Order: sequence, then structure tokens, then C-alpha cells
Amino acid sequence: MKNKVLLIGNVGKTPEIKTFESGKKLASFSLATHDFYYNDKGDKIEQTDWHSLVAWGKTADFIEKFIDKGREILIDGKLTSRSYDDKDGNKKFVTEVVVNEVYLMEQKSPKPF
Repeated sequence: MKNKVLLIGNVGKTPEIKTFESGKKLASFSLATHDFYYNDKGDKIEQTDWHSLVAWGKTADFIEKFIDKGREILIDGKLTSRSYDDKDGNKKFVTEVVVNEVYLMEQKSPKPF
């Protein structure tokens, strides 16, 4: 079995880019995905899910240059979980998608000619 995540959605805010002393970059951002279903009464129920994403290295470089709030993208990555202790000593758990590849979806606005 392989840990693989494919998501198509809209970037929630401009990605945060962190550059480490080694020169390696980390991009952190959120992605909203939208879905819907019909309940027993036939009413359409729309649902938005928010996903936390991180990307490293060349993928983070690409995100820094080309990805901004609202942009529709497709990502290919894997699901990861980690824990850490916050400043008060409480254990926190984080689940996020580590992005391996990013694909720009076609812009919905008219293109100049």
C-alpha cells in the first residue's frame, strides 16, 4: 500500500515561506476543497474541507514563485502526522499533507489576446 494524496482546491492564503540557514526552503499553506452530497430529503449539502500543506526544497521554490491566495491547484503528496510540545508543555498533534508536486489549474478569468 502507498500513502498518496491527490487534492484539487483553492489556496486559502498566500503561502508562508521559511528559509533555513542551510538554504533549504519550507512552504506552508492551506487548501480548501469543496464537495457536495444530497441528504435523505433531496437537499443539496455543500461542504468545504481545509487541509494543511507543507512543501520542501524545489517544490517550495515553485510555490513561492507561482502560488498565491485563491489560486486553484492540484497537489500530489502524502499524509503525515507528527506531535510536538507547545510553549506550555502541552502535547499537540498535527496532520498535514507533504506536497511532492503542484499543478496549476487553468485560470477561470478570461485570458488576454
